[in-house]
Amino acid sequence: MQPDQLTNSAQTTTPKARTATHHAVPRRRSLLLVAWPLLLLALHGCSDLSRSTVDAAKLAVHRRPHVEPTAAEVAAKPYFQLQVTSPVGSAVLILGNVDGSREAWYGTNQVAIFIEHGRVVKTIGLSQNLDGVQLPADDPFARGLQTLSTPMNYRMGKDWSPGYRYGVPVDATLTPAGHEQISILGTTHQVLRVDEQLSAPALHYRATNHYWVDPQDGFIWKSEQQVAPGLTLQLVQLRPYREKQS
Repeated sequence: MQPDQLTNSAQTTTPKARTATHHAVPRRRSLLLVAWPLLLLALHGCSDLSRSTVDAAKLAVHRRPHVEPTAAEVAAKPYFQLQVTSPVGSAVLILGNVDGSREAWYGTNQVAIFIEHGRVVKTIGLSQNLDGVQLPADDPFARGLQTLSTPMNYRMGKDWSPGYRYGVPVDATLTPAGHEQISILGTTHQVLRVDEQLSAPALHYRATNHYWVDPQDGFIWKSEQQVAPGLTLQLVQLRPYREKQS
Protein backbone atom coordinates (compact mmCIF):
# COMPACT_ATOMS: atom_id res chain seq x y z
CA MET A 1 0.00 0.00 0.00
CA GLN A 2 1.72 3.12 -1.27
CA PRO A 3 1.08 6.75 -0.19
CA ASP A 4 0.11 7.73 -3.77
CA GLN A 5 -3.00 5.58 -3.38
CA LEU A 6 -4.46 8.39 -1.30
CA THR A 7 -6.51 10.73 -3.47
CA ASN A 8 -8.97 13.56 -2.96
CA SER A 9 -12.53 13.79 -4.29
CA ALA A 10 -14.95 16.68 -4.74
CA GLN A 11 -17.16 17.72 -1.84
CA THR A 12 -20.82 16.76 -2.06
CA THR A 13 -23.93 17.39 -0.02
CA THR A 14 -25.84 14.98 2.19
CA PRO A 15 -29.25 13.81 0.96
CA LYS A 16 -32.11 12.79 3.21
CA ALA A 17 -31.74 9.21 4.36
CA ARG A 18 -34.07 6.58 2.87
CA THR A 19 -34.91 3.08 4.02
CA ALA A 20 -34.67 -0.03 1.89
CA THR A 21 -33.52 -3.64 2.18
CA HIS A 22 -30.45 -4.77 0.27
CA HIS A 23 -27.13 -6.60 0.68
CA ALA A 24 -23.70 -5.06 0.12
CA VAL A 25 -21.41 -6.42 -2.59
CA PRO A 26 -18.11 -4.51 -2.41
CA ARG A 27 -15.41 -5.05 -5.05
CA ARG A 28 -11.71 -5.55 -4.39
CA ARG A 29 -9.71 -2.38 -4.79
CA SER A 30 -6.51 -0.92 -3.36
CA LEU A 31 -7.01 0.80 -0.03
CA LEU A 32 -8.21 4.38 -0.32
CA LEU A 33 -8.34 6.22 2.99
CA VAL A 34 -9.97 9.63 2.78
CA ALA A 35 -11.10 12.33 5.12
CA TRP A 36 -14.20 12.72 7.25
CA PRO A 37 -17.01 11.90 6.94
CA LEU A 38 -17.05 9.50 3.92
CA LEU A 39 -17.78 8.99 0.27
CA LEU A 40 -21.23 7.78 -0.69
CA LEU A 41 -20.77 4.07 -1.22
CA ALA A 42 -21.88 2.31 -4.37
CA LEU A 43 -23.46 -0.60 -2.55
CA HIS A 44 -25.98 -3.04 -3.93
CA GLY A 45 -28.41 -4.14 -1.26
CA CYS A 46 -27.88 -3.42 2.43
CA SER A 47 -30.07 -3.89 5.45
CA ASP A 48 -32.41 -1.08 6.50
CA LEU A 49 -29.63 0.22 8.74
CA SER A 50 -27.11 -0.03 5.93
CA ARG A 51 -29.10 1.72 3.19
CA SER A 52 -30.25 4.63 5.33
CA THR A 53 -26.70 5.08 6.59
CA VAL A 54 -25.12 4.83 3.16
CA ASP A 55 -27.60 7.16 1.47
CA ALA A 56 -26.70 9.90 3.93
CA ALA A 57 -22.91 9.50 3.87
CA LYS A 58 -21.07 11.95 1.59
CA LEU A 59 -17.47 13.05 1.29
CA ALA A 60 -16.21 16.30 2.78
CA VAL A 61 -12.57 16.53 1.86
CA HIS A 62 -9.80 17.68 4.17
CA ARG A 63 -6.48 17.85 2.39
CA ARG A 64 -4.55 15.61 4.70
CA PRO A 65 -4.17 11.82 4.84
CA HIS A 66 -4.76 11.53 8.59
CA VAL A 67 -8.08 12.76 9.93
CA GLU A 68 -9.00 13.66 13.48
CA PRO A 69 -12.77 14.18 13.66
CA THR A 70 -14.01 16.23 16.59
CA ALA A 71 -16.71 15.23 19.04
CA ALA A 72 -19.00 17.81 17.45
CA GLU A 73 -18.45 16.37 13.95
CA VAL A 74 -19.20 12.86 15.15
CA ALA A 75 -22.28 13.96 17.09
CA ALA A 76 -23.59 15.81 14.04
CA LYS A 77 -23.85 12.58 12.05
CA PRO A 78 -26.50 10.04 13.13
CA TYR A 79 -24.41 7.00 12.24
CA PHE A 80 -22.32 4.49 14.13
CA GLN A 81 -18.74 5.52 13.34
CA LEU A 82 -15.37 3.78 13.50
CA GLN A 83 -12.01 5.44 12.87
CA VAL A 84 -9.49 3.20 11.10
CA THR A 85 -5.86 4.19 10.70
CA SER A 86 -3.29 2.46 8.50
CA PRO A 87 0.40 3.34 8.01
CA VAL A 88 -0.52 5.81 5.22
CA GLY A 89 -3.79 7.39 6.31
CA SER A 90 -7.02 7.19 8.24
CA ALA A 91 -10.74 7.27 7.59
CA VAL A 92 -14.03 7.19 9.41
CA LEU A 93 -16.07 4.13 8.47
CA ILE A 94 -19.79 3.74 9.00
CA LEU A 95 -21.70 0.68 10.16
CA GLY A 96 -23.54 -0.78 7.19
CA ASN A 97 -24.91 -4.08 8.46
CA VAL A 98 -25.16 -6.26 11.57
CA ASP A 99 -25.59 -10.01 11.17
CA GLY A 100 -25.65 -11.67 14.57
CA SER A 101 -22.31 -10.79 16.15
CA ARG A 102 -20.74 -9.69 12.84
CA GLU A 103 -20.59 -5.99 12.05
CA ALA A 104 -19.81 -4.70 8.55
CA TRP A 105 -18.12 -1.29 8.45
CA TYR A 106 -17.76 0.46 5.10
CA GLY A 107 -15.38 3.09 3.77
CA THR A 108 -14.73 4.51 0.32
CA ASN A 109 -13.71 2.60 -2.81
CA GLN A 110 -15.49 -0.54 -1.60
CA VAL A 111 -13.22 -0.92 1.41
CA ALA A 112 -14.95 -2.96 4.11
CA ILE A 113 -13.92 -4.27 7.52
CA PHE A 114 -15.88 -7.00 9.30
CA ILE A 115 -15.67 -7.25 13.08
CA GLU A 116 -16.90 -9.82 15.59
CA HIS A 117 -16.62 -9.13 19.33
CA GLY A 118 -14.05 -6.42 18.57
CA ARG A 119 -11.77 -8.65 16.48
CA VAL A 120 -11.31 -8.07 12.74
CA VAL A 121 -12.39 -11.27 10.96
CA LYS A 122 -12.41 -10.13 7.34
CA THR A 123 -11.31 -7.22 5.16
CA ILE A 124 -12.07 -6.23 1.58
CA GLY A 125 -10.29 -3.72 -0.63
CA LEU A 126 -6.92 -3.52 1.14
CA SER A 127 -3.49 -4.11 -0.40
CA GLN A 128 -3.51 -7.34 1.62
CA ASN A 129 -6.72 -8.88 2.91
CA LEU A 130 -7.84 -11.10 5.72
CA ASP A 131 -10.28 -13.35 3.85
CA GLY A 132 -11.46 -15.32 6.85
CA VAL A 133 -10.74 -16.65 10.34
CA GLN A 134 -11.48 -20.13 11.69
CA LEU A 135 -12.07 -19.70 15.42
CA PRO A 136 -12.16 -22.25 18.25
CA ALA A 137 -15.52 -23.26 19.72
CA ASP A 138 -14.61 -21.56 23.00
CA ASP A 139 -13.59 -18.23 21.50
CA PRO A 140 -12.19 -15.97 24.26
CA PHE A 141 -13.40 -12.86 22.42
CA ALA A 142 -16.97 -14.17 22.48
CA ARG A 143 -16.71 -14.79 26.23
CA GLY A 144 -15.23 -11.33 26.76
CA LEU A 145 -11.60 -10.34 27.25
CA GLN A 146 -12.50 -8.69 30.56
CA THR A 147 -12.85 -12.21 32.01
CA LEU A 148 -9.15 -12.97 31.56
CA SER A 149 -7.13 -13.10 34.77
CA THR A 150 -4.14 -15.08 33.50
CA PRO A 151 -2.61 -15.67 30.06
CA MET A 152 -4.64 -17.89 27.75
CA ASN A 153 -3.49 -19.86 24.72
CA TYR A 154 -5.66 -20.80 21.77
CA ARG A 155 -5.32 -21.66 18.08
CA MET A 156 -7.13 -20.34 15.02
CA GLY A 157 -6.79 -20.54 11.26
CA LYS A 158 -6.42 -17.52 8.98
CA ASP A 159 -6.89 -16.95 5.25
CA TRP A 160 -4.85 -14.19 3.59
CA SER A 161 -4.68 -12.89 0.06
CA PRO A 162 -3.02 -12.38 -2.29
CA GLY A 163 -0.84 -15.46 -2.27
CA TYR A 164 -3.45 -18.15 -1.56
CA ARG A 165 -2.42 -18.44 2.07
CA TYR A 166 -5.48 -20.30 3.34
CA GLY A 167 -6.02 -22.24 6.54
CA VAL A 168 -2.75 -21.00 8.06
CA PRO A 169 -2.53 -22.28 11.67
CA VAL A 170 -1.94 -19.36 14.02
CA ASP A 171 -1.11 -19.83 17.71
CA ALA A 172 -2.26 -17.00 19.97
CA THR A 173 -1.62 -16.03 23.56
CA LEU A 174 -3.82 -13.43 25.27
CA THR A 175 -2.26 -11.69 28.26
CA PRO A 176 -3.95 -9.16 30.58
CA ALA A 177 -1.65 -6.13 30.76
CA GLY A 178 -3.34 -4.05 33.47
CA HIS A 179 -5.56 -1.00 33.77
CA GLU A 180 -5.06 2.06 31.59
CA GLN A 181 -6.82 5.25 30.57
CA ILE A 182 -7.54 6.18 26.98
CA SER A 183 -9.13 9.33 25.59
CA ILE A 184 -11.57 9.24 22.67
CA LEU A 185 -13.04 12.55 21.44
CA GLY A 186 -12.14 14.19 24.73
CA THR A 187 -13.78 11.52 26.91
CA THR A 188 -11.60 9.43 29.21
CA HIS A 189 -12.29 5.71 29.42
CA GLN A 190 -10.99 3.42 32.15
CA VAL A 191 -10.00 0.23 30.35
CA LEU A 192 -8.09 -3.01 30.60
CA ARG A 193 -5.34 -3.59 28.07
CA VAL A 194 -5.02 -7.09 26.69
CA ASP A 195 -2.05 -8.05 24.51
CA GLU A 196 -2.22 -10.85 21.95
CA GLN A 197 0.90 -12.57 20.70
CA LEU A 198 0.46 -14.32 17.33
CA SER A 199 2.73 -16.92 15.78
CA ALA A 200 2.50 -18.92 12.55
CA PRO A 201 5.74 -20.96 12.35
CA ALA A 202 4.89 -22.29 8.88
CA LEU A 203 5.19 -18.74 7.51
CA HIS A 204 7.80 -17.48 10.02
CA TYR A 205 5.13 -15.01 11.09
CA ARG A 206 4.92 -13.18 14.40
CA ALA A 207 2.80 -10.21 15.46
CA THR A 208 1.43 -8.49 18.53
CA ASN A 209 -2.07 -7.06 18.81
CA HIS A 210 -3.40 -4.79 21.55
CA TYR A 211 -6.97 -4.36 22.79
CA TRP A 212 -8.33 -1.74 25.18
CA VAL A 213 -11.33 -3.33 26.83
CA ASP A 214 -14.22 -2.04 28.94
CA PRO A 215 -13.84 -3.89 32.27
CA GLN A 216 -17.62 -4.07 32.72
CA ASP A 217 -18.80 -5.78 29.54
CA GLY A 218 -15.69 -6.48 27.47
CA PHE A 219 -16.50 -3.93 24.78
CA ILE A 220 -13.32 -3.10 22.85
CA TRP A 221 -13.00 0.68 22.55
CA LYS A 222 -9.68 0.66 20.77
CA SER A 223 -7.39 -1.91 19.21
CA GLU A 224 -4.27 -2.35 17.12
CA GLN A 225 -4.61 -5.46 14.97
CA GLN A 226 -2.34 -6.89 12.31
CA VAL A 227 -4.95 -8.05 9.83
CA ALA A 228 -2.37 -9.48 7.41
CA PRO A 229 1.40 -9.92 7.61
CA GLY A 230 2.91 -6.44 7.71
CA LEU A 231 -0.43 -4.57 7.69
CA THR A 232 -1.56 -3.24 11.08
CA LEU A 233 -4.75 -1.24 11.54
CA GLN A 234 -5.73 0.86 14.53
CA LEU A 235 -9.47 0.88 15.25
CA VAL A 236 -11.13 3.46 17.51
CA GLN A 237 -14.84 3.45 18.29
CA LEU A 238 -16.09 7.03 17.83
CA ARG A 239 -19.82 6.29 18.01
CA PRO A 240 -20.00 2.63 18.97
CA TYR A 241 -22.66 0.07 18.23
CA ARG A 242 -23.36 -1.53 21.58
CA GLU A 243 -26.90 -2.84 21.32
CA LYS A 244 -27.45 -6.08 23.16
CA GLN A 245 -27.82 -8.98 20.79
CA SER A 246 -30.71 -11.35 21.37
